[in-house]
Amino acid sequence: MTGIKLFPFNRLLLFFGIALFSIGLLHLFSSQVIYRIPTMSPVLFPAITLFLMIFHIMIACFMVMKYLCDKHRLYLMAIACAFAGSTVLMLGTLISYSDWLLCASPTHARYNDAILYYFFRNILMSILFTASIFLYRYRHSNIHSRRNHIVILSLCIGFTLFILCLSWLYSSHYNGMTLYLIDNLTQLFSPLWHQYLIGGMIFIWCVTLTFMLVMTRMRNIFWFSGYLFCVFYIFTLILLLPSVSITGYTWYQARLFETVATLFLIFVLLCDVFTLYKESNSRYLRSYQNSIRDTMTGLFNRSFFYDSLKNQMAHVSPDAPLSVIVCDLDHFKRINDRYGHLQGDKVIQFVAEILQDTMSQGSMAARIGGEEFALLLSHTDASTAHSIAEQIRETVSESSHEHLPEQVTISMGVYTATQPQATHEVCVQRADEAMYQAKESGRNRVVLWKE
Repeated sequence: MTGIKLFPFNRLLLFFGIALFSIGLLHLFSSQVIYRIPTMSPVLFPAITLFLMIFHIMIACFMVMKYLCDKHRLYLMAIACAFAGSTVLMLGTLISYSDWLLCASPTHARYNDAILYYFFRNILMSILFTASIFLYRYRHSNIHSRRNHIVILSLCIGFTLFILCLSWLYSSHYNGMTLYLIDNLTQLFSPLWHQYLIGGMIFIWCVTLTFMLVMTRMRNIFWFSGYLFCVFYIFTLILLLPSVSITGYTWYQARLFETVATLFLIFVLLCDVFTLYKESNSRYLRSYQNSIRDTMTGLFNRSFFYDSLKNQMAHVSPDAPLSVIVCDLDHFKRINDRYGHLQGDKVIQFVAEILQDTMSQGSMAARIGGEEFALLLSHTDASTAHSIAEQIRETVSESSHEHLPEQVTISMGVYTATQPQATHEVCVQRADEAMYQAKESGRNRVVLWKE
């Protein structure tokens, strides 16, 4: 009962609604288009098969690459084998239409071979899809040893090769085994195809779809594409059910439905690649921000401040001055000793927030020591830098007693560079000297560096 309650029936209804709408729309489109181009009918079916074969190769490659990126996605290799085997069987279908490249009527087509390859392709894909679902269900179990991977991959590849060999043996390439599903001369299907094989394929795909729904619980869009793939294949087989001859337009419609289902799966895989790239880029940006910022305050760290200052010094001129402010909290050791380090951290965070709020575009604030901060002000002359420093000093002094155990003051030194000859170390050193002058002059003040 718990499993039934947890199953997302609302998603199930939504999926079948979308699937039925898509099938109806595509059926209407294909009925209007395919029936209007009878002159292309000799080459249309092989041409669509060629495109479908290319798409299946793409999907198989996608699955292998995703598995190589994450070995816990072993279930993808079963799907890769399904599409790779399907590609080989469709190649056999193309070979069965010997005259299609010449755009001639397929007078020498081996229709029985084409139907045999179609039958074995459905069997191969449905069974490997079911195998991938079971592997997905147990993806978090202890099946991911090297030995288990080798065994499972060998079974998937071995089964694929077995189906390929079986299809070749039953085709016209080997006379020792025969299976007649259609008469090559009359182009009429045999009773075996009508009475058993089409119904059997529909049943197998229905079982595959049911397992897929139950096992995956409709959790992500990748499996939604798998559901749609199964539904489209079931519908194509239902379309083929009343056909008594291969000459009808129904086969073109069936191949078109297969192509659309495959294209949707490719679209989902591309979306998955884009999502992985987006997540990777986000992780990179977070990692980069963590490498250039102080973890406690969120301000830039010492190394990034020096790198930025060094880069901007190359563009300094009298018309584009650069100001550096170095500031240090007054009597911070006393605060730590009296109230503890947690309160000391709150003081540092409080001052850092004030510094960050004061920064304008092109400026930056950094924590370069325990209770020592530095500001980098682009295109800022000495008088403006002094005004900004005074504003910060007054804000810290006047508002600290409202948020902290006692009033906190700050001493600040300002240096303004107007020539690129000065190095970034000299800029910080001179601002630091001005700050120490502020300390020696009584603290809680701003001092401009003077020669």
